Amino acid sequence: MARPEKIAAVSEMKERLEANQIAIATQYVGINVEKVTELRSQLRAAGVEFKVYKNTLARRALNELNIEGAAEYMSGPTAWAFSNDPVAPAKILKDFAKKSPKVVMVGGVLNGKAVSGEQLKALASLPSRDQLLAQVVGTIAAPLRNFVGVLNAVPRNLVGVIDAIEKKKAGESAA
Repeated sequence: MARPEKIAAVSEMKERLEANQIAIATQYVGINVEKVTELRSQLRAAGVEFKVYKNTLARRALNELNIEGAAEYMSGPTAWAFSNDPVAPAKILKDFAKKSPKVVMVGGVLNGKAVSGEQLKALASLPSRDQLLAQVVGTIAAPLRNFVGVLNAVPRNLVGVIDAIEKKKAGESAA
């Protein structure tokens, strides 16, 4: 690669590392084009960028950003997945690795700090951002639903009592 192209590649990776919450380094030795295309389409659908950088250029970008430790995860062909949703790419890559064990999350960068492959697997087991928001809303809404149920029960019970009294009086007057 010519020198200006190398500088551009390092600059591009630095921009992606700074612009996204997570960057996951993956190894993909022995995977065919069909599988790579399938993986790329799954990642693209989730808004994840997936790009291969030369390891020397990726190391340079990581060093220039003072991200210690992330460069040690790169050996052999390494592709990077960039996203602002920290859980989505980890989930997709973990699920894809079940079908194609040649794709492995080896490490990455989360909010400017190096993370290991094990930490990424733990991250992948978390619910997605939307699921977490739904759980929070459900937790907040549950007491409100219960309160509304109690408020509705008062008039319903009152109507039931009045109906019972009316039936009792109708039974006494008939006798």
